[in-house]
Formats: sequence, C-alpha cells, structure tokens
Amino acid sequence: MEKARAQWGNSLQFVFACISYAVGLGNVWRFPYLCQMYGGGVASVVVSFFLATYYNIINAWSFWYLFNSFQDPLPWSVCPLNANRTGYEEECERASSTQYFWYRKTLNISPSIRESGAVQWEPALCLMLAWMTVYLCILRGTESTGKVAYFTALMPYCVLIIYLVRGLTLHGATNGLIYMFTPKVEQLANPKTWINAATQIFFSLGLGFGTLIAFASYNEPSNNCQKHTIIVSLINSATSIFASVVTFSIYGFKATFNYENCLNKVILLLTNSFDLEDGFLTASNLEQVKGYLASTYPSKYSEVLPLMENCSLELELDTAVQGTGLAFIVYTEAIKNMEVSQLWSVLYFFMLLMLGMGSMLGNTAAVLTPLTDSEVISSHLPKEAISGVMCLVNCAIGLLFTMEAGSYWFDIFNDYTATLSLLLIVLVETVAVCYVYGLRRFGADLEAMTGCALNWYWKAMWACVSPLLIVSLFLFYLSDYILSGALQYQAWDATQGRLVTKDYPTHALAVIGLLVASSTMCIPLVALGTYVLRRLKRRDSAPVA
Repeated sequence: MEKARAQWGNSLQFVFACISYAVGLGNVWRFPYLCQMYGGGVASVVVSFFLATYYNIINAWSFWYLFNSFQDPLPWSVCPLNANRTGYEEECERASSTQYFWYRKTLNISPSIRESGAVQWEPALCLMLAWMTVYLCILRGTESTGKVAYFTALMPYCVLIIYLVRGLTLHGATNGLIYMFTPKVEQLANPKTWINAATQIFFSLGLGFGTLIAFASYNEPSNNCQKHTIIVSLINSATSIFASVVTFSIYGFKATFNYENCLNKVILLLTNSFDLEDGFLTASNLEQVKGYLASTYPSKYSEVLPLMENCSLELELDTAVQGTGLAFIVYTEAIKNMEVSQLWSVLYFFMLLMLGMGSMLGNTAAVLTPLTDSEVISSHLPKEAISGVMCLVNCAIGLLFTMEAGSYWFDIFNDYTATLSLLLIVLVETVAVCYVYGLRRFGADLEAMTGCALNWYWKAMWACVSPLLIVSLFLFYLSDYILSGALQYQAWDATQGRLVTKDYPTHALAVIGLLVASSTMCIPLVALGTYVLRRLKRRDSAPVA
C-alpha cells in the first residue's frame, strides 16, 4: 500500500512557510539599494542545491556577529591597538572600524581570489552551527518546518517594528526618508531602472527555484492557490517597502552623523590653523567664514585646503551599498553610534538570522522533496537520513566560503548561480504549461481544484505578458554580460583600506561557466534523455512482423 503523503497541519502553515521563504535577506539588503540607485524540475533542484550551499554562510556570519554583539564595547566600534600598543592597526585607520572587523576579523580576506588561504575556524564553526540548526528544523519534514515557519515569518516583523520606532526617533532619520521618497525623474527614462525593478520582484518571490512547487505539493488538492498567491505577493512587496523605510531612517542617521562629524573636523582644523575664537565657527556660518578666510589669507588657506574634507550630506546619502556591505558594514556603522548599541545589535542580527533561516527552509525543501519522493532513495534511507546527508554534503562544500578567499567565491555563486538559469527555467515552465500542456487544460484543473474559473487577467499574464517580460530580462542579462567585457570582482586592498577592481582569473571564469551551464543544460539534456528513452520503449514494444 502506498504511503500517504505528508501534508501541512493547516493552510496557514503553508502561507507562513511561503512568506518566510519569499521575505528574505533580499527585502532588507537589495530593495533599499535599488530605491537608492533609481529611486523546471532537475534544473530547479540543481539551482536550489547551489543556493543552499552558499546561502547558509550568510547565516554563519549572522551567528558570528550575534555572538560578538554581547561584548561591551562592540568589537567593531573601535579600531584595535597594534602589536606595540603605540597606536591603532594601520589597516583599520585607513578604512574604518566596521570595515576592519568585517574584512579582517570576520573574513580575514586575502588580497585576491588567486590566494585561497586556509579555512578560518571561527566562520567554519558558525557554518556548522547554521547547518545543524537547519537540520533540526527540517528533521521531520512539513511537521517541523510548518511550526518553525510561524516563528521565522513573524519574528522579523516584530524586530522591524521595533527598529522602525527607534529609527524614526534618530537624529537625521528624516534626511534618509526624504531621500528615499524623492524620485529621480531622470532615472524613469533609464531602461535599467525598470529591468532592475522587474528582476527584484522576480527573484524576491523565489520563482524557478522549485521551493514554491515543493511547498504546494503538501497541500490538499482543494487548496485555494489563487488566494494564497495574491496574499504572499502583496505581503512580500509591502515588506520590501516597509524594510526600506526602516533602512533609510537608519541610513539617514548614519549619513547625518558622518556629515556632522566631518563638519566638526573642518571647524576644528580652521579654528586651530587661523587661531579663531572657540565657538565662533559653526556649521551655519562655515561656508561664509571659509570664503572670508580664502580671500583674506589666500596663501595660508591654500596650505590648509588639501587637509579639509569635502563634507556633503547628499554624497553621504548617495553612497549606494547592497548585499553583505549593507548588512554587515553600513548597519553596524549606524548601530555602534546608537545608545545601548549591544541591544540593537542583538535584535538586528537575530532578525537577519531568522530571515536567512526562513529562506533556507525553502531552499532545502526544493532539494529534499524530489529526493524523498524518489522510491529508489526513500526505500533505502529514511527521511531523517536523507536530510542529514544533504546538510552534511552542503556543509562540506560550504567550507570553501570560510577560506580567506571565500568571500570572492561567495560573490561568484551569488552572482552567477541563479540569474540566467532561473530566467530560462521559468520561461520553459511558462511555455510548457501554456503551450504544451495547454492553458485551457490548466485552467480546467485549477477550476476543479478551487471551484473558480480563471479570469482573462491570469490568462493574459501567463500566455503573453510573462513570457515577453522573461525573454526581455534574459536578453538584457545576456547582452549585459557580453558588453561588459572581462568579468571583474571587488578585492580588498589592505594597504589602501578599500576595495579595488580586478579581473577574474581563468580558473574562476571556468567555475562561472560551469555554474551557469550545470543548471541551464539540465533542461535540454533531460528533455533529450526522456525523448530517447520513450523512442527506445516504443521500439521495444512494437509488434514484430
């Protein structure tokens, strides 16, 4: 007798699992960046496997920062003393305390991807902890995942609300919010603005990874998938805007703090250089006094001028950062200047951990579901063993990202694993459903399940708009890769205390090619294999004359 398939405890578990998966780190660290800048089957399993392999290192970094958040002062708030204890570390002085903690203390990053270096034991232990946590969450399948999803979906909203209240009361928060809601009209004519907007919502919802299909497979056939689709989509988009308000309020505080700190340095420099009375020079009369000093003491002013920083609130707000830079540098820069900074740091990295874990539950489900559904595998191994082997394999491969060059390999996986391949997967899925299986048959299936007939909107979106949009995105990314010339990456230069641009070496380009090909080639290869097997089966079953 066939074993009954596991199902969600109730439809709410399914919705929360989808929200927990869709509302991830991209809502916090990519959507705000875009606001700042512009105002199939086997293939899905392969992409999800790659994603799970590198994605959990973010949770490992979150664990590392969370553990360090209980120190007073925060370890990234000040530069450490040098070996002679006569001053600060030179690399930290050239960069900043937050950058130093990230690039040197956390990553211990190498100068280039050519220098792999050794495995760093602190991130490696945190990675093992992250995978152990994931394993415990998925141990009993939907029974455990559904319960964990309540927490991973709701907890980040609680923290975001707390941060919103705190962020809006910070000095300079309004500067960030005004910047966020002030449209750059000239960018509306830039096609890349709309391309990035479409790409953001495409990847934010997690289309093409197989996770949503895996989650949906545990539903009752009568589940109202249309209603849940609209709910998850609206909540995901609303969360992006909500998280951006929180981010820009804190970003405004950071920019204002840096701007005023810069002004104070200039005021101190001019006061000491021209023997001005203390308190005479202020932020309000600074430009006027600078003009007077330049005209009255031109030679002396020209000597002081190279030492003066160019202070601009607009430039501070224009500094666009996304990804790990926003999560582990910009936010920590703002947190260290808050009162009771340890509390805000713990809350922030705990939220980041919940967002990451929620997405990891979805990533692993996309891989585990076809494995546990396979009679060949499930007949020899129980579900717990399959989950354990997958986590162990992913953890072993993930140690690559804990090496000194691990951050560079993380960027490669993040940039090239799920871009072109995902677009191709979703395009094939859409064409297969609408034009191979047939839109009428698919609509009849949905009507039989939900009791509601499809209206013209869904048919138009699936048959015309979605394929055209996906093809446009695919061509844009393909042309962007071709026109960009040599593929490059950002490497940390310790001597300058900043990132520099370098070309990828040959072996890195080979890995990029394999990552893209391994997922995209699954579609034609599996299709060809299926076609050949069916032809052979027909030939064997044909009657002999």
